[in-house]
Amino acid sequence: MNTKNNKRRKESVEKIEKAFMELIQTQELKEISVSNICKITGLNRSTFYANFTDIYDLADKLCDKLEKDFATLFTETDTSIRENNGAVRMFTHMKENQLFYKTYFKLDYQEKHKIFTYDTQRAEKDFDNNHIKYHIEFFRNGINAIIKMWLRGGCVESPEEMANIIKEEYKGR
Repeated sequence: MNTKNNKRRKESVEKIEKAFMELIQTQELKEISVSNICKITGLNRSTFYANFTDIYDLADKLCDKLEKDFATLFTETDTSIRENNGAVRMFTHMKENQLFYKTYFKLDYQEKHKIFTYDTQRAEKDFDNNHIKYHIEFFRNGINAIIKMWLRGGCVESPEEMANIIKEEYKGR
């Protein structure tokens, strides 16, 4: 019986996800087919369709999985990467899961997927102006660009160095 927590099913899903993440590095989402994934994994199409509706469902589920995993890095009271230890934790997780994060950023085809959230209440305290929405958008996009650049470069700098880069960029703001 193919139950949800079945070990064989989990292994199949992991194979499918891994094959997809490897393919998405060199192909566009629309170019990836279920057949390609099945060929790489040695699994049947029925196994794919027992777990995913289509390639887009697989992409969505991978993004959701990463967002949930990422959220566990921070406690409810420690959501800001402005603190060095939070940023180090974030960059360490990204370095350890580079393929996953590269996939996540490559799949930035929907606005609904946002790994980096911004503490708007804290920003409103720190920035007393009515243009806070521009600051938030500027910061969010800047941090994402830095992360993408670091991932593309193979994460050469240490998580501590990256945390310091972010801290220096945000200093006094």
